[in-house]
Order: sequence, then C-alpha cells, then structure tokens
Amino acid sequence: MRIMKTARSMGVKTVAVYSEADRDAPHVKFADQAICIGPPSPNESYLLGDKIIAIAKELNVDAIHPGYGFLSENPDFAEKVEQEGLIFIGPKSHAIRIMGNKLAAKEAVLAYDIPMVPGTAEAITDIEDAKKIAGEIGFPILIKAAAGGGGKGMRIVENKKEFEDQMKRAISEAENAFGDGAVFIEKFVTSPRHIEIQVLADTHGNIVHLFERECSIQRRHQKVIEEAPSAILTDEKRREMGEAAIKVAKACDYVGAGTVEFLMDENRDFYFLEMNTRLQVEHPVTELITGLDLVEQQIRVAQGEKLAFSQEDIPMQGHAFELRVYAEDPLDNFMPSVGTLATYREPKGKHIRVDSGYTEGMQVPIQYDPMLSKLITYGNTRAEAMQRMVEAIADYHIEGVNTTLSFGKFVFEHEAFQKGDFDTNFISRYFSKEKVTALQKQEARAAAHFVLYQYLKDVEKLKLPK
Repeated sequence: MRIMKTARSMGVKTVAVYSEADRDAPHVKFADQAICIGPPSPNESYLLGDKIIAIAKELNVDAIHPGYGFLSENPDFAEKVEQEGLIFIGPKSHAIRIMGNKLAAKEAVLAYDIPMVPGTAEAITDIEDAKKIAGEIGFPILIKAAAGGGGKGMRIVENKKEFEDQMKRAISEAENAFGDGAVFIEKFVTSPRHIEIQVLADTHGNIVHLFERECSIQRRHQKVIEEAPSAILTDEKRREMGEAAIKVAKACDYVGAGTVEFLMDENRDFYFLEMNTRLQVEHPVTELITGLDLVEQQIRVAQGEKLAFSQEDIPMQGHAFELRVYAEDPLDNFMPSVGTLATYREPKGKHIRVDSGYTEGMQVPIQYDPMLSKLITYGNTRAEAMQRMVEAIADYHIEGVNTTLSFGKFVFEHEAFQKGDFDTNFISRYFSKEKVTALQKQEARAAAHFVLYQYLKDVEKLKLPK
C-alpha cells in the first residue's frame, strides 16, 4: 500500500501479487490489477521469484518493487529481474550480494577506515577454534549468522561454559533460516544503542545521507519503536556517522535507498554493523523530518534520474516517532497473536500517519510477519511528537488480537525513554508482565479516585444527600 500510493501519485500503474491468504488485503483492491500467485505458504507464493518475473513479463510490466520483505534482499532475484530486461527498484544485485553477507560487508568497507566491532574476519564452523577465538576477544561475545538478519542465528554468550551449546544453536538456527550455517564472532557491546543512517544514491555517482534513525527499542533483536533524529547525537557526530555511511555505500557501488546500521557504545563511539539493501520498515520517520518521499526517490533513481538535491539542500526539521503495531502479546514474551480483527479503527489527525495492510474483519494469518501497521507521529519537538503518539495510541482501537499498542504506551510514558536515557536492553531492564500489571492497577486506582472526587463535588454542588 505504501509503495502503490506513491506510484499512483506519480501516474504509475501498479500490479499487485497476492497469496490466497491475502485475497482480501487492501493492496489487492488498491492496485490497478492483481494476480494470485499461490497458496498461503511463502514458499508456494511470495518467494517464487521466477513466477513473479513471468507474470511481470506477461503483463508488460516495466519494473518490480520488492518492498521490504521476502525477496527484497535476494541477490539472485534482483539479478534475474535485470537479466530479463526488467527494472529492479533497488540496488544492483552485486551490492545486495556483498552486503547480504555480514563478513563480505565487513571486508568491503575495510579500505574505508570505518570503525568495526572487534571480531573474526571469516566464518567459523570448528567449535574448538571458535572457543579459542572467543577467549581472545573476551566475553561477553556475540555469535552471528553470516547470512543472517532479523535477529535469527544470533546468540549472546556470557562465558566460556555456555559457549559450545550456544554455538551449536546459532549454527542450527542459521541453517534453518538461511540455508547457510556459517557464523562469526564479535565482541558484544553491553549497553549499545542502535543508530542507522539512511542513504540515497543515483546512477550518476551522487550519494547523500538523510540523517539518522534511533532504533534501540527492540525485542528479540528486532525493532519495535524508531525515531528521527536521535536524542543523543550532536551535529558533529551526526556528520561523522553520515560520512561513514556514504563511504559504506561507495564500497559496494550502491544505487537507490539503503540503510547503514551502526552500534554506539556508552562512550558515544560507533561501529559498523551491517547495511540493509532495501527500503527500511522505519523509513517514514525520515520522510517526516526531511519532507522527502523515499519511494518516489527510489522510482526516480530506477528511471535513471539524477538526485535533484545535494547534501546541503536536505533539511532536518522537527521530530518523528514510529511504533510498529504487531499482532503480538507483549505480556507473553511478544508471542504472535492470530485471529480476526473484530474491531480495527485507526487514529486520525494532524501529524498522525498510519501505514497499514489490514482492515476490519480481516484474518491475521500465521504464515507471515505479524505486523499490522506502522503508527507514525510528528512534532516540532521530541516532546510534542511523543505526546501526539500517546494520544494516537489511545485512539487506536483493535479487538480480536493482542497488539503492541500497550507496549508502546508503556515505553512512551516511561521516564527513561522520555529523557532519552535508554539502550537496546530497555525491555529486559524495564518491561515485564508484573511491572505492567502493577502500572495498570495504579492507573485504575487513580481513575477510581478521580471519579469519586467528581461525584463528591457534584453532590456538594447540587446539595444531594451523600
């Protein structure tokens, strides 16, 4: 829906592909044409790159936009699209291939003197060798799938005793998720902040950055809340990180919209983490503070146009937040919640944006990522955008499944988050079923006291018997 809305505003017609599970999805009805490509299982529908390309050619389609899931970072698919004479709205396949492997990505940026977390420079499968290297780096360490992403194939190891078991688990998870059991080891930054830089590059050698996004509020190494700009970056550090991100893009001859991710430690030193070679889920917060439509920019770059602006032309105004509204139960370790959306009403108002893929009455399927929508708010200041988010959460009504709306309320009302004093350990440090239950009881007690106070005031005013 997000991509098709921009395409329509540019006068570009769209063809939607959908699985049988998504036949009632809004994007199917919104598109100029829609084609069912198979059963609900992604392996029988959304991951069938050859089938998607065949349909595109049959319908005389010019370009394919991969969105930000399934085939969006698959270099073989991008290459096949190119070979078939179609435009892939994204980077060239070689850039996806390099940056899709974390070890290859690190090797590519070595020549650019970009800070990196201490760790291995190549994949490891021998557990004894790995154990020795981990000891040299020093615990805690992080085992990561070389071909991984989304927190899969990732294990934190606190000491030598648990290393072997966690190593086996990481390899197994990597094989199951990516078909590649290669892992590597790096030093675990204990109190990191996850800060990423949006870059945009055209086919004429122009590269700019669109400032940063703070993505430290995460569960299972996946983002839940993002904001732009970060509450802790100085102008100097922002410039330094922006320049580093541009160097990363140059290292792989990047084209289009991409995101360079960094870890920042408690001393405000930053380290290259990885590059996402696609449009990020959290791109709307960047759009709101810059006034740029990133999908429009992607399409223009894919058409061969030069960027219409330089680094100095890009404004950074105000503040924006995004809450990913997942069909998950925050009080049950964020487990997926499936069911029918008996009630689905989105908040509306100035500086409130909802990018959604669902409508009331739809079934939330088990086969796909459980994100229902993205709730985005903007304000002239961080405090203003935050208050607008709290109000928007209160006006968002969903029944039939559990969602992360209650978690969002908890975070935006938490003192540490409001002060900007948080890192990726926010959930483990502050959020639990017991804490939320206690907070809900406290709010209910306050509401009851207020009602009683109002009642006694009315009694006094009207001279009614108590």
